[in-house]
Amino acid sequence: MKINRLFSTGENVSAVALGSWVLGGENWGGADDKESLAVVGEALAQGINFIDTAPFYGDGHAERVIGQAIHRQRDSAFIATKCGVLRENGRIFKTLAPASVMKEADESRSRLGMDVIDLYQCHWPDEKTPVEKTMEALLALRSRGRIRHIGVCNFSLPLLKVACAVAPVSTLQVPYSLLDRAVEAELLPFCVANKIGVIAYGSLGGGILSGKYVTAPHFDKRDARSMFYRFYTGDKFVSVKKGVEALRALGHPLEQVALNWVRQQPGVMTVLAGCRTGAQVRANAAAAEWDLSTDEIDSISRIVF
Repeated sequence: MKINRLFSTGENVSAVALGSWVLGGENWGGADDKESLAVVGEALAQGINFIDTAPFYGDGHAERVIGQAIHRQRDSAFIATKCGVLRENGRIFKTLAPASVMKEADESRSRLGMDVIDLYQCHWPDEKTPVEKTMEALLALRSRGRIRHIGVCNFSLPLLKVACAVAPVSTLQVPYSLLDRAVEAELLPFCVANKIGVIAYGSLGGGILSGKYVTAPHFDKRDARSMFYRFYTGDKFVSVKKGVEALRALGHPLEQVALNWVRQQPGVMTVLAGCRTGAQVRANAAAAEWDLSTDEIDSISRIVF
């Protein structure tokens, strides 16, 4: 497993990380806790030390599963969780109000069974709360020894700049894949210049870049692949399928090609990959055992999806 130094934090993180949305049991067709525990264990066994989660994943369930899985291997894991997306009476809303951030941090620490969260991230921007106030709350959490490092997710460049002016932002988590390259325009260069580690999510396009879908699938309306990843219907599915066939011609495992193309971009510290089985963990971890050549990266970059 390739390991990257997360810039000024001094932390060493695996180049491939375990994403845990599926472990929450919602939005991905359900999950079996016994299998989920085995997935986390297999990830650690394969050298994946970076595990990303959030209270939103199964209303805290993913955090509880991870906490149970790592309680005897705490020193082997770098745990990132989030704040800012809540549910109330069936309604999902975003808030990064300081009091809420502080409360969420304590609840996450309890579910994870951890005194200190390695990386605490704002899950989504909150238009109603000045980001300066949120950053001040995160600094307070750090000074009290409840979190080690501060990260943000899904922030625009202007918002990221404001956040960085108040607190040391160690990471930016954003969607980045062959199907979504918007980060390359402004955010990626800024992060490289300012030594902010990029955590890429959605690098397999919700699974479509693994090549397992021969025909367009039909998902429940609550499934993330129907509401969050827009690659599975109509002309877009046909276009992506053609692009996947072009990737197949390279002769490498498709999921590893997709992960490595993102992993090898400047500024990317780790790529998140959700897994339901140990076999998927091993396949994704194997991506960090080899590199695409410069010619292969250039060729892949020209594929139209």
